[in-house]
Amino acid sequence: MGDAVPLALYNTLSRRKELFEPLERGLVRMYVCGPTVYDFAHIGNARPVVVFDVLYRLLKRRYPRVIYVRNITDVDDKIINAARENHEAIEALTLRTAEAYHADMAALGALPPDIEPRATQHIPEMIAMIERLIAAGHAYEADGHVLFSVVSKPDYGKLSRRDREEMIAGARVEVAPYKRDPADFVLWKPSTAEQPGWPSPWGRGRPGWHIECSAMASDLFDDNMDIHSGGSDLRFPHHDNELAQSEAHFGCKQWVNYFLHSGHLHIDGLKMSKSLKNFITIEARLRLAAAALARHDAWL
Repeated sequence: MGDAVPLALYNTLSRRKELFEPLERGLVRMYVCGPTVYDFAHIGNARPVVVFDVLYRLLKRRYPRVIYVRNITDVDDKIINAARENHEAIEALTLRTAEAYHADMAALGALPPDIEPRATQHIPEMIAMIERLIAAGHAYEADGHVLFSVVSKPDYGKLSRRDREEMIAGARVEVAPYKRDPADFVLWKPSTAEQPGWPSPWGRGRPGWHIECSAMASDLFDDNMDIHSGGSDLRFPHHDNELAQSEAHFGCKQWVNYFLHSGHLHIDGLKMSKSLKNFITIEARLRLAAAALARHDAWL
């Protein structure tokens, strides 16, 4: 390992290639944002898994110990809506789609992560993190919600480097009247009787998406990690918001040493996405590939 060619990674945070040096000699801690399990994964969803699987394999060859964490988001409004449309229980939906996701990634040859936390298993950690953010003046309660105050973090947005107007538009959320600032984002939201919810100091509710990954990563890696990664669509708002609330929570200047992002898969010049309906699922593509192979074997 001492004679290995130096490893350089493109760090989205600094916008340059940097020689990789782990925080702790012989140990690499890597967190990859995983799926929201409300539907089958498409081949665009598989791209970051394959990219960071290659990185994981490389790191394992170069360092004695690598901890690869990839989460599962199993509480989210997309899940709630999909379960309602499918007329099935949320637990049944998340179990079925998580199992399908695991099968698809295994079929692509990707290694499983060393740790795979689920958001619903870390609700107490999320609540505790939100409480500390409120106590430190970085968050506030309003109309049953708890929101992160972006003005409390002067370097908010340092990852994506978007201007303020782009941030507000790009967040794709309604500018609610109870927000102190239009760019403030939700840490906790109230739940109706039909929606999943947990007791909290602010009433029965559920976490916002961004606080989920911060709490899971911080519970496993504390106040700093070597690598945080995902698809490039996560740079804003998800990773910007994660970065801001985590650094505010820990009072640190750098929560992640290397932010890595994989590119999109495009179809006819457009990003593959479920919202545009220009996707093909991994299962369907594998089925087509198997059929083509069978035809080839039959011809031989």
